[in-house]
Amino acid sequence: NHILSFFLYMFPYIIIGHDILKRGWKGITRKQIFDENFLMMIATIGAFLLGEYLEACAVMLFYQIGELFQSYAVGKSRESIIALMDICPEFANLLKADGSIEEVDPYEIELDDIIVVRPGEKVAIDGVIVKGESTLSLSALNGESLPKDVYEGDEILSGSVNLTSLIHVQAKKVFEDSTVTITP
Repeated sequence: NHILSFFLYMFPYIIIGHDILKRGWKGITRKQIFDENFLMMIATIGAFLLGEYLEACAVMLFYQIGELFQSYAVGKSRESIIALMDICPEFANLLKADGSIEEVDPYEIELDDIIVVRPGEKVAIDGVIVKGESTLSLSALNGESLPKDVYEGDEILSGSVNLTSLIHVQAKKVFEDSTVTITP
């Protein structure tokens, strides 16, 4: 009876855990035995040797489900990082003293510089609106689907997208300290 049970449980065990067993064996041959694959292999083989066939299959199944959840979470994290990288503005429109506008790298913006943000552009620097009013999309920053109306004197964050009209923003932080900057 034990021999029949052994073979009946061995089939699903191998189907569920063949990749874990393979990676565990590779770890042994490479003398890198203390990883999760080796430990799962030892734990489940030990359960089989003790006659706990169902437990061995269940442990391997739950481990594989955990690996699936981990892969999903890593994928979502990767997507979030890519989305965050996407909100980082590539340029800023610097308002010069003579009234002209120069497109510059956001790293060139200094405290109290005035930048011009046109409709459809991302706000490059955290700052305060000094001229104009508009509606901003903050969805890339906080997931909020409803746009926010902003007026002169309001503080706004970099990474926001200007939706409706031209605004002038006085920089209150340098780009390195702004909301969307990712520091390594």
